[in-house]
Amino acid sequence: MNSSKKEADHFLELIQKSRKGKFKIYIGMSAGVGKTFRMLQEAHTLLRNGIDVKIGYIETHDREETQALVEGIPKIPRRSSFYKGKNLDEMDLQAIINIHPDVVLVDELAHSNIEGSKNKKRWQDVLEILNNGINVISAMNIQHIESLNEDVRKITGIEVKERVPDKILALADEVVNIDLTTDELLTRLKEGKIYKKEKIQTALHHFFQSKHILQLRELALKEVATHVERKVETEVKTENFKPIQFLACISSNEKTARNIIRKTARLASYYNSPWTVLYIQKSAENPEKIALNKQRYLINNFNLAHELGAKVVRLKENSIHKGILDYVIKHNMTTVCIGKPHAHFLQRIFGYSWIYTFMNRLNERQIDIIILS
Repeated sequence: MNSSKKEADHFLELIQKSRKGKFKIYIGMSAGVGKTFRMLQEAHTLLRNGIDVKIGYIETHDREETQALVEGIPKIPRRSSFYKGKNLDEMDLQAIINIHPDVVLVDELAHSNIEGSKNKKRWQDVLEILNNGINVISAMNIQHIESLNEDVRKITGIEVKERVPDKILALADEVVNIDLTTDELLTRLKEGKIYKKEKIQTALHHFFQSKHILQLRELALKEVATHVERKVETEVKTENFKPIQFLACISSNEKTARNIIRKTARLASYYNSPWTVLYIQKSAENPEKIALNKQRYLINNFNLAHELGAKVVRLKENSIHKGILDYVIKHNMTTVCIGKPHAHFLQRIFGYSWIYTFMNRLNERQIDIIILS
């Protein structure tokens, strides 16, 4: 039995166990590894087993091997929209819900819907489909995971604009990594199996450099391994299990706050734990006093935290250390995450004597503190 048949059989078991929509994601280190190809292979296997599978949205990128597999799988027509002088096709969310197949294929999970769509992002469409009891098989690349955005930018030098919150991966019943060696992927690229000939040299000199692919491959392997570990820990609890609750403490500094949010999201995702973002608003940062650009940064970071699955709390308190301690004690936080402060910041916020008092108060309650660079 080949791997595709085994995967299809396992997903078939999941479908039959529950009437609630099951969610499977194929993930890869980059374009061209074969995620869409594998989705279509699985769809053919499910069809042969009598499962009502339909294509909600598939992007073949004009790859011959992939296009050949589309044949024979029923398609739900896309909806056509006129946008910026062009007719564009989008996945028809309402048609999928109305037709209600057993399984729907939804490619390009990180895709941004055109203006005027019910939801801004395709992953939001997928949540609606699942909530309507329809099983979904989808696909995405590792660089589109929100909390990995900074890591990917450092590796590739590219700021990925279309992103998927980590909570979506956490919701998946199955995450399957489609893995290729660097040599295999580069061979596919040079043979014209990923991009058209005129784009190959540009790709080789930018995103598809060996060092980039190796690092992205490592991220993908780690992400899937972490997902499996989370599932085991969630389903096999020990008697002494104590749920971890992360508290990310942010300021109005845009970049520092965004970094703390993303890194805490990674930790919370790894431990499958609830987490909270806490902003202590001093009187000097009241809406009528704080600069408009800082207000905008704060709102953007609050929205980012919400997307990543955090509860966002804003407290009015002139003593930042007191506000943090009170919240930690009242809400039984187990782990406090803060940015690495400069010496003058520590002195201004805590006073040097308060550094030790703050640490000791956390230590007395066996609360961990993580200082994020």
